[in-house]
Parts: sequence; structure tokens; C-alpha cells
Amino acid sequence: MSLMNKLERKFGRYAITNLMGYIFAINGLVYILSYVSRGSRLIAQLQFDPSLILQGEIWRLVTFIFIPPGSSIWVIFILYFYYFLGTSLEHGWGSFRFNIYYFTGIIGTVLAAFLAGQGASAVYLNLSLLLAFATIEPDFTILLFFVLPVKIKYLAWLGWLAIVFAALVEPLPSKVMALVSILNYFLFFGRDVFARWKSRALAYPRRRAFKAGSRQSQGAFIHKCTVCGMTEKDDPTMDFRYCSRCNGHYEYCMPHLTTHEHAAN
Repeated sequence: MSLMNKLERKFGRYAITNLMGYIFAINGLVYILSYVSRGSRLIAQLQFDPSLILQGEIWRLVTFIFIPPGSSIWVIFILYFYYFLGTSLEHGWGSFRFNIYYFTGIIGTVLAAFLAGQGASAVYLNLSLLLAFATIEPDFTILLFFVLPVKIKYLAWLGWLAIVFAALVEPLPSKVMALVSILNYFLFFGRDVFARWKSRALAYPRRRAFKAGSRQSQGAFIHKCTVCGMTEKDDPTMDFRYCSRCNGHYEYCMPHLTTHEHAAN
């Protein structure tokens, strides 16, 4: 029995059912309150700030996930998209495993923020939901802007490009945030991803050898005229014969069978 199964049997009853529903609802509430008087002060009280956390405001270790990812009307659709991803993962894994995935994502984000010495947001945490769903259901299609059908794996590729860009180009704190914040993804899928890459790396030279062998077999022939070099592939209707008067095994096409110079004895 795997470690995850053992943990689920022992602590599964403590899992929060419909976790993304609560997160979606609180994000929506904060979004609404942000337009009310002193709403910006509420956001400030929820933000992740390492220095204030060390002074005792420990609620900030979690409350940053309740800050909406924007202030425009589109934030509702973004939140619904992540709600859909989260609930889909929960339905597939069960509440306990999804809780583990999401909370390890929070821990990774918090760890990255302290290592980088800066604030944190739920951007990479939410991105990890997209990466997980695309790994399980890569060909699932969504309507982008409710019009354009796009497979979820293409959105995941854009997410990976953003992570790679941050890891290669952004300053060191941003590199740390991009890599450490998605530790939950590698915790769940790292072994499968490594096995898939290893399999592709081993299959590539085999595929090349197979294609090379196929090309060679396609170019092989059985009969070839000693004079003109014609083979049965050049003219499938042509007959070829060996000359009994030549010294050795020399084969000729019909036009050259009687006109060639005989190989001397």
C-alpha cells in the first residue's frame, strides 16, 4: 500500500469536501468588498508579507489565497475556471488527495516567498491546478472567451513557458517563486513525467534506426542489369536474365541480354 493510501485511510475523514467551492466563494466575497469603502484596506490585511508574519500576523500564511487575481469583471470568469479545475481534480482524486495537493501547493508558495524574501500570490498555486488537470486530461477542450475551442494542454504549455521564462530571465526571487511554488505538481506527477521523458529519450534513437532501416529496405532490389543498372523498381514489368556465356553471375535486362559484351573467361 502506498504512503498516500495509508494517509488517506488514517486521516481521510478530516479532508475538506468541496474545498475549491469555499475558496471560490471567499474570493468572490473579497472581490465584492474591494469595491466597498475601505476595501483596499481589507486586501492589505490579507496579503502575504514575511516581515508582518514574523511579527505575529500568522493569518497571512493562508489568507493570500483569498485575494482575487485582478479587479476587472473578468476575474469572475478566471475564478470560475480555477473552480472548475479544482472540483474536477477533487472528483477524480477524492477530497483527501486534492486537499493534499492544494495545501502542499500553499506550503510551497509560502516556502518560496520566505526564501525569496518577498510577498506571495496564488498565481503559481492556481497554475498548478491547470498543470495537473492538463496532465490527466490533455485533450479536454474548453471554449476560450466562450467562443474559441482550445485543448487544455495548449494552455498548460503556455503555463510551462511562463515558468521557464521566469526561471531563465527573471531575477533570482522570481526564479525561486516560479520553481518552488509548483513543488506540489512534481510531488504528484514528477515520477510519471520523468518516466515519460526517459521513455521518449530511449525511443528516439530506436525510431531513427527503424526509419533508416525502412528507407534502406525501400531502396533494396533483387534484380539489376549489369550494363544500364536498371532494377525491377525502375520498371516492374521488365524481365531479367543471367547470361550463360559470361564468366560469373551477371544479370541483364532484356534489351541488354543479347547486346552486351560477354565477360571473358
